[in-house]
Amino acid sequence: MAQSVSTLPSIDGGLSGYLTEIRKFPMLEPDQEFMLAKRFVEHQDSGAAHQLVTSHLRLVAKIAMGYRGYGLPIGEVVSEGNVGLMQAVKRFDPDKGFRLATYAMWWIKASIQEYILRSWSLVKMGTTANQKRLFFNLRKVKGKISALEEGDLKPDQVTEIATRLNVSEDEVISMNRRLGGDTSLNATVRQDSESLEWQDWLVDDSDSQEVMLIDSEEKDNRRSMLRESLDVLNDRERRIFEARRLSDDPLTLEQLSQEFGVSRERVRQIEVRAFEKVQEAVVAASAMLEERGADAR
Repeated sequence: MAQSVSTLPSIDGGLSGYLTEIRKFPMLEPDQEFMLAKRFVEHQDSGAAHQLVTSHLRLVAKIAMGYRGYGLPIGEVVSEGNVGLMQAVKRFDPDKGFRLATYAMWWIKASIQEYILRSWSLVKMGTTANQKRLFFNLRKVKGKISALEEGDLKPDQVTEIATRLNVSEDEVISMNRRLGGDTSLNATVRQDSESLEWQDWLVDDSDSQEVMLIDSEEKDNRRSMLRESLDVLNDRERRIFEARRLSDDPLTLEQLSQEFGVSRERVRQIEVRAFEKVQEAVVAASAMLEERGADAR
């Protein structure tokens, strides 16, 4: 894997140039990917690993673009994503029947998110699940409720965001202020950076056809497995699970307790049990998919 690290294109010269360079690496056909992965697994072939890594650099860049706006150099975000990609290649088992992109995206996202939480220098981030959810979803929710103007949020906006993300209003206000602020597009991202400006983040990051296909296949697989897995739930479990876990505007425990005439704690217990049942069903469906892939080969 050392070869993959040492010969990857550098992003030091600017994002646009980097994107141009990584587009030169060809995408792999399924059979090519499978053979390269087998060579690496069985023979630790660094050349095969290098091809697997470079053919997926566009996927890393695409995912990294989704984490713009956190005040961290996009070059470093991409680099961390590349680290996650290399970890995925190292652990990838081609005999499972999945494409590397489907497997690698989780490693890439995890590596980037850990880097952001670890390196965020403008605020002291908390480590609770609520704070992480608020950190990564505040901007998206603000966009949905048209609350992207500068400055403090309006009281009704604070209330709505707190409800949607199941956090306290004080946490919403505090996080919004921490993430607030404006920067000149010609200002450097960091004081110690002379080449990377905020305007470098505004490149055309539209997906290539290859990435769009990967995303589409991965989303279709997840939707199909989830849809089938919901059949293991009874009507009440399904209603609570969908209202709490799948809705863009999740209901509160209090709202559901009133709907079903039970306590909030009982609703929470049903939600947890429903999630466990769906998770077990998804795992079983994934195992069946792997078996089919193995049989097909």
